[in-house]
Amino acid sequence: MECKAEMVTPLVTNPGHVCVTDTTLYFQPLNGYPTPVVQITLQDVRRIYKRRHGLMPLGLEVFCTEDDLCSDIYLKFYEPQDRDDLYFYIATYLEHHVAERSAESYTLQWQRGHLSNYQYLLHLNSLADRSCNDLSQYPVFPWVVSDYSSPELDLSNPGTFRDLSKPVGALNKERLERLLARYQEMPEPKFMYGSHYSSPGYVLFYLVRIAPEYMLCLQNGRFDNADRMFNSIAETWKNCLDGATDFKELIPEFYGDDISFLINSLKLDLGKRQGGQMVDDVKLPPWARSPEDFLRKSREALESSYVSEHLHEWIDLVFGYKQKGGDAVGAHNVFHPLTYEGGVDLNSMEDPDEKVAVLTQILEFGQTPKQLFATPHPRRITPRFKSGSQPSSCNASTADSPERRRLTRLPLDAVSPGEESFEDLTEESRTLAWSNITKLQLYEQHRIHKEAVTGIAVSCNGSSVFTTSQDSTLKMFSKESKMLQRSISFSNMALSSCLLLPGDGTVISSSWDNNVYFYSVAFGRRQDTLMGHDDAVSKICWLDSRLYSASWDSTVKVWSGVPPEMSAARRHQFDLLAELEHDVGVDTISLNAAGTLLVSGTREGTVTIWDLTTATMLHQIPCHSGTVCDTAFSPDSRHVLSTGEDGCLNVIDVQTGMLISSMTSDEPQRCFIWDGNSVLSGSQSGELLVWDLLGGRSTDRIRGHAGAVTCMWMNEQCSSVITGGEDRQITFWKLQY
Repeated sequence: MECKAEMVTPLVTNPGHVCVTDTTLYFQPLNGYPTPVVQITLQDVRRIYKRRHGLMPLGLEVFCTEDDLCSDIYLKFYEPQDRDDLYFYIATYLEHHVAERSAESYTLQWQRGHLSNYQYLLHLNSLADRSCNDLSQYPVFPWVVSDYSSPELDLSNPGTFRDLSKPVGALNKERLERLLARYQEMPEPKFMYGSHYSSPGYVLFYLVRIAPEYMLCLQNGRFDNADRMFNSIAETWKNCLDGATDFKELIPEFYGDDISFLINSLKLDLGKRQGGQMVDDVKLPPWARSPEDFLRKSREALESSYVSEHLHEWIDLVFGYKQKGGDAVGAHNVFHPLTYEGGVDLNSMEDPDEKVAVLTQILEFGQTPKQLFATPHPRRITPRFKSGSQPSSCNASTADSPERRRLTRLPLDAVSPGEESFEDLTEESRTLAWSNITKLQLYEQHRIHKEAVTGIAVSCNGSSVFTTSQDSTLKMFSKESKMLQRSISFSNMALSSCLLLPGDGTVISSSWDNNVYFYSVAFGRRQDTLMGHDDAVSKICWLDSRLYSASWDSTVKVWSGVPPEMSAARRHQFDLLAELEHDVGVDTISLNAAGTLLVSGTREGTVTIWDLTTATMLHQIPCHSGTVCDTAFSPDSRHVLSTGEDGCLNVIDVQTGMLISSMTSDEPQRCFIWDGNSVLSGSQSGELLVWDLLGGRSTDRIRGHAGAVTCMWMNEQCSSVITGGEDRQITFWKLQY
């Protein structure tokens, strides 16, 4: 392909010809500058982004590095189709299709601490069309420190930091009141701020010492007035707080490691201030011993726990849902209409002079980043929030102590430090086991059913394994003697799941005949029946004397009166505490470790998160096409993972309901266990797959069943796994490492 284009560099676009072959991308500038031909080998390309240029979909940026701030070439086309065609050719060539990644794919990595705040902001800037080659869309970073006068920087004091939930223009209450009064009287289209937080002038204000030629180009061959130059960090911050028209944020250089923008190493004559002193190096705050120390401490502030806990609020303003509309008005975050994408249609302007004038205003006034998130951004999981709770375990039914339940009344409560220490050793063994999960080895298989296995429950000492099947039987299998010990049938309909109450005295099974059956292990008989649904019961969970039953009758019901030690001598009174209504049949449910949240999956692909303390719906996410196969909370209750008939594995942020990661498999993953980072799933073809969620890929396949893997159990130490399949077998796995 060959077409006309321009190479974008700061303040200058250079016209020429672009050409792509099956191995190389060429750009030939008409004036032969900076070289007669710019040449990029496609094999070297690592990232490629479609860009807006002048608020139009005409840009394309190519990177040959993973993390570099600056790209290898930035091209601007005359027609969107040319840009899209070139993008297609390069993306098709790239072996791993490292083309565009969504913002959400980085969010999970950032939340779990695998990306720093600095790296995450760079990725968001890149995805929002910010580029170092385009001064009108230069990457934007927040002011995070508000203390530029103390001799020491105290990062443990919240007062050291700027309020990240407000734009710079709203940080000073008195100034904001004046701006709002003007806003109320203004005719449509209204705006609160007459200048932007990022524009070519502001970028060059910060970079004048290393890019004087750009400043001179912008200012008609002169530097700005000496008193208006970037003289002091503290003065600049004060002006952003108090100035009538100064609302600027920072640039990435403030958190990098290159000090040159703070030092007048070129010995430029930047003028004399009113007090008589020459403008030279930037004056640093008292807590910075040197430029290097200033950048180091600024970076520490950016990565501090306070900023990690509040950065999502700033992301909402700049890249998220508070960028436009009513939420922007409520957050005092409204800028001039020309700074927003879609604020003006340049193509419909017939007067060439007017078109040039508007385009110049767009390029010089500043542009709001492309909106990346339409819902509130998830917060980062900081050590303070991390909980040492149960594995995502095991039996979805495993018991949790009443003490733990009392500790965690709120849906997202953390576990107390005293409790964590008790679990430290188990936690270590789990972490070790999950890091070696690919070494899982099959050591026994037993065919004990006549149809697909649907549920697995194991006694506390691991000796007895209870399974349910579509052949309508509940079986009790001895791991020691490798013998089938009991076979129980409640009706002629399939059983769909089972769980074992603590104490191992009672097995509860759900059935397609609309009932839930209670079986006494000690007495060897059915001790009770719960007739609570109008259609098949698809899944049951138990916690703290409460039973949760999901059904194809479109409900999930919560029952009390199911104590851990059920008496076999008398009939029980089951009380319906809550009914969670759905639009269609529910195929799967799962509880979080504290028993405060429940997630359900329906046959139409909807995942719903419920707050059990109030029996209300928190989020409803239509994220699968076809039935949801399985769902489970991460151990810390921050995320939900769901798998579906469509082959997708989706991660949802519990707090916001945002879908933050999605991976596709070439077949449905029917069941899974996960630790928040890695997933062990059972596939339609009978293999076990290991997934690295943060890397977004499947890392291993382990041969297992001759048909689909339908259910899965893991012990608390994560060292032993049992799976059931459509091949009627139960398979025992051990972790060998």
